[in-house]
Amino acid sequence: MTRLRLVLALCALLPALAQAAGIGEDGARLLLTRTGFGANPAKIAELAPLSRAQAVDRVLANPRTEPLTPPPGWVMQPIELPRYAQLPEDQKKALRQQENQRALELKGWWLGEMRATDSPISEKMTLFWHNHFVSGLDKVRSPELMARQNLLLRREALGNFGTLLHEIAHDPAMMRYLDTANNRKGQPNENFAREVMELFTLGEGHYSEQDIREAARAFTGWGMQPGSGDFINRPRQHDDGIKTVFGQSGNYDGDQVLGLLLQRPDTARFVTTKLWRYLVSPTPDPRSVDRLAAGFYDSGYQIKPLVRALLMTDAFWKSGGQLVKSPVELTVGTLVTFDLTPADYRPLALFNRNLGQDLFSPPNVKGWPGGDDWINSATLLARKQFLARLSGGGINLPSGGPAMLPVATGLDDPSQKATERRLTRLNLDTADWAERYHVDSVHRASHLLLPVKPASPPQAGDAGEVVRELLLDAAYQVD
Repeated sequence: MTRLRLVLALCALLPALAQAAGIGEDGARLLLTRTGFGANPAKIAELAPLSRAQAVDRVLANPRTEPLTPPPGWVMQPIELPRYAQLPEDQKKALRQQENQRALELKGWWLGEMRATDSPISEKMTLFWHNHFVSGLDKVRSPELMARQNLLLRREALGNFGTLLHEIAHDPAMMRYLDTANNRKGQPNENFAREVMELFTLGEGHYSEQDIREAARAFTGWGMQPGSGDFINRPRQHDDGIKTVFGQSGNYDGDQVLGLLLQRPDTARFVTTKLWRYLVSPTPDPRSVDRLAAGFYDSGYQIKPLVRALLMTDAFWKSGGQLVKSPVELTVGTLVTFDLTPADYRPLALFNRNLGQDLFSPPNVKGWPGGDDWINSATLLARKQFLARLSGGGINLPSGGPAMLPVATGLDDPSQKATERRLTRLNLDTADWAERYHVDSVHRASHLLLPVKPASPPQAGDAGEVVRELLLDAAYQVD
């Protein structure tokens, strides 16, 4: 009986011992790729000796709320939103060309920030919120407004969800995208009211059509300052009658309705579930989600503690290989892992677009579905060709003919051709990288680059060729 009790006691201690031990290269690589883009061997070496708690706290320490690299200078200049209907055709064309050029510059800037940042978790979470509070250039038609929304998402990326919800509701890009600016007394527009419930807070099935109609009335009166696009409140356009939302009645305005949404535990559960799918796995564990969501709710919607709790779950540390890399994670992650720095990120933005992830231009209000949807016969071929050419003598982005995917940017202006003439050449010397980081075996290379065993293990031989084969292995496409 004494021996049985000892065995049981040791078994009970195993989870605690696992958390206290060093996470090793596999754990470090997993943590770095999930909380950023790629995993450079130097960073892996820093985290490998640390315990789970120490490593998680290290990656979450001092997250940036402002970008390391300044955005394009035009971002913070005074905005004068054009009224296209009142302009002659030549002015419309010139303005659209400027918008397209700035849009491409903005996309390149953000990719460069992802590569350069000393706070990868800030950019990873900014990307998450960009695909949660969705808006896009196709309708907003203002790179300036989209850029300012990006800065907002970063400021609260690991801050407070309630604060972020209120600020995004007042954000001019969001107001333009979901027609809030056209919401007035007697003619309530239900777009924002519907999406704030279905996509931003509660999720489907946790509200009624009547809730949407009544909430839309509460959001009446919100608008945008002509010219600048700044948020304004127009009291004469606000429906000040009694509204009944979720069974509660009052003379609600828009911010009060957002407060009602935050009072509902379903909001905490919805956001927690979505973050689980982003950081852990496609199949959330209901009991764990309920526990984490309760903590999120009780904290007043503090995001950073929720992210920490997710990263500390056993499920996270067992989740290697369960997430498909998005195009941005694949391309920027490869740059980070292999110390590559393009002179111009705009060609990479075009390439990511052709892989299905066009920054600042999600496909619709639901954003990119992610997961297995990132992979199809065309994109898988292009992804592997990108890696093959990168590691086989270099690559000029985004050229390469039909097999490399055409540069179909959707930008109707000369900047596309000009960008093609300024192609960024990327060249990965796998032998040099292997020597620099003492990659002298298939085993070590696999641990540094792959979350699971390679589908086609390379034969022992030249280290540079081993690295190249692992890049082309199916396991490199997942995290």
